[in-house]
Amino acid sequence: MTSKTSLWLALALGVTLGGMNTVYAATTDQSAASDDPYLWLEATHGARAMDWVKQQNAITEKASFASSAEFERTRNQILEVLDSDARIPYVSRMGEYLYNFWQDKAHPRGLWRRTTLAEYRKAEPKWETVLDVDALNKAEGKRWVFKGVDCLKPAYTRCLLSLSPDGGDAVAVREFDIPTKSFVKGGFELPIAKTQVGWIDQDHLYVGTDFGPGSMTKSSYPRIAKEWTRGTPLSAATTVYEGKPDDLAVSAFHDRTPGFERDFVQVATDFFHSETFLRKDGKLVKLDIPSDASADAHREWLLVTLRSPWTVGGTTYPNGALIATRFDDFMAGKRVFTVLFKPDAHTALSNYAWTQHHLILDVLDDVKSRLEVLTPPENPATAGDWRREAMPGAPAMSTVAVVDTDPDHSDEYWLTVTGFLTPPTLERGVLGEGKAETVKHQPAFFDASKFSVSQHFVTSKDGTRVPYFEIAPKDLKLDGSHRTLLYGYGGFEVSLQPFYSGSIGRAWLDRGGVYVVANIRGGGEYGPAWHQAALQANRPKAYQDFAAVAEDLVKRGVTSAKHLGAEGGSNGGLLMGNMLTQYPQLFGAIACEVPLLDMKRYTHLDAGASWIAEYGNPDDPKQWAFIKTFSPYQNLHKETRYPPVLFYTTTSDDRVGPAQARKMAAKMEGMGIPDVWFYENLEGGHGAGADNKQSAHMHAMVYDFLWDKLK
Repeated sequence: MTSKTSLWLALALGVTLGGMNTVYAATTDQSAASDDPYLWLEATHGARAMDWVKQQNAITEKASFASSAEFERTRNQILEVLDSDARIPYVSRMGEYLYNFWQDKAHPRGLWRRTTLAEYRKAEPKWETVLDVDALNKAEGKRWVFKGVDCLKPAYTRCLLSLSPDGGDAVAVREFDIPTKSFVKGGFELPIAKTQVGWIDQDHLYVGTDFGPGSMTKSSYPRIAKEWTRGTPLSAATTVYEGKPDDLAVSAFHDRTPGFERDFVQVATDFFHSETFLRKDGKLVKLDIPSDASADAHREWLLVTLRSPWTVGGTTYPNGALIATRFDDFMAGKRVFTVLFKPDAHTALSNYAWTQHHLILDVLDDVKSRLEVLTPPENPATAGDWRREAMPGAPAMSTVAVVDTDPDHSDEYWLTVTGFLTPPTLERGVLGEGKAETVKHQPAFFDASKFSVSQHFVTSKDGTRVPYFEIAPKDLKLDGSHRTLLYGYGGFEVSLQPFYSGSIGRAWLDRGGVYVVANIRGGGEYGPAWHQAALQANRPKAYQDFAAVAEDLVKRGVTSAKHLGAEGGSNGGLLMGNMLTQYPQLFGAIACEVPLLDMKRYTHLDAGASWIAEYGNPDDPKQWAFIKTFSPYQNLHKETRYPPVLFYTTTSDDRVGPAQARKMAAKMEGMGIPDVWFYENLEGGHGAGADNKQSAHMHAMVYDFLWDKLK
């Protein structure tokens, strides 16, 4: 069925689940035009808007922080990390082969390739190229960006390959044959759109795409799910489910697990609420679970992850819990569940992964990872008695995560272990067959011996205890003099866990800087309640948390306001916009990337309508009353002294869109506010770039801007 990350959530956040994801231009209306002089910048590819972008880019490129020898050095150091052959080539198993997508200097758009386990264990494995994207682009005269594949199991010879024209979410989908390493002539093919597509069998697909006017939701995702038969035109596909325009997305998918084949339809009504149906004999039967819960069917089991308490069968299960029952029993009306995970004040379920016979839980304990293995009972008459064992944990201040399993055929699992100062390792094991083996180990890209990692807690404005990680030189003197970069996100139940970054190590830490990650409310570090604490009218609590961390860094003597910088992107860009407008006195410079900023217009821009459950609906006067308090675009004042700010976005971002950053920068400049910088990359979608060179340029610009302004 689905993983813990729901299909519609993956769509809206950009998680690749095969061929997901039409470029949607911003909408305009007369009422908005009457009081917004910068509305013309919402025309993504408009001539006037693009002229403005080119002028701004030229100014920024000539700035001291983006054109100096130091900038070139920073960019080259980062690019060396991104292109390094020493990186771990992470793999996913499909049958007897391990597949990997790889980008480097010689292959900027990437190679989709494969090898065997025996070969992969070698220091320098031999790879078989399945698709060379750069060669494809040369042959077709395109600039395709690889966006993932969905291969038909168990043979894994036919795949639905997704290619974006510019790195955005909208993709073309084409059927690909692995044995011949070629696209299938006359095979399944879909034009560029925000598409959801998946195999039923060799000759049938479930597909949601742009079928014509009215077929997409207001959030810009598929409204209609259809079944499409090979050899027939897309127009002949039969409708399985048709949602409403206000729904977030509709999808259908087939579970091909041998012996447990099932079909499902999922209707996301908003970002955190949905309905799931079992499709059987042409009829849809709704799974009777709370609308804000997520369901996962695996073999004979049904797992339910709760976002709010649920009383059922005479028992109340808490929010954040993972509960299990037998699928057929549940569909027959039985409501006997076993609690597989129950959170407490310090723990939350980060994720889980099935192997053929076991379930691996990834638990966060004050934002540090630990793993548990659960084994379901063999007796088909029972739901309880799951056996529980601890898996070897990760080092302190680290993250351990399951990156792949083979749930149809074996108990194989792949783990990655990493930390702020610990380069990642990749381990492979088979549950029940002893300790995992370390298969790959990435070398260090900077000297970690000079630094230490510590976790701190600060009390936010309302008394909430908020954690943050600090990476600093071991000999740090608490004299307030250190350039410090504070990073945050705080939204959509996304957790910020310890991670290794050669780019940050080289471009920030090696210079003597301090790097800090704030685990503010709105994220998922402490489960659904931590997220829900900063929803809609409570959004400012996330900003209060971030400000509290900033103030604590100064109070402890790590830095001072003039030496403290902040960085965030997407929802984190909205966080940065609020730091800029509400807490300008706390920061010496801010980097605001692919951001939301105009919260009055966000639901009318690109995929913005999909986030109403997170922020609220600004078209409702009652909700606008609280949204306007955290809408940076509306809260600018020409008399306020703002810290230097760099806005970064991409023309091809069809999720948040470039208009938000454009308008904010233009409005600030129009007010005569100094030290406002803007840069827009043409490609890359809602990310840092379409290739490593573009990503290195963007990251170097941010780090050198902040380093320069915080001196």
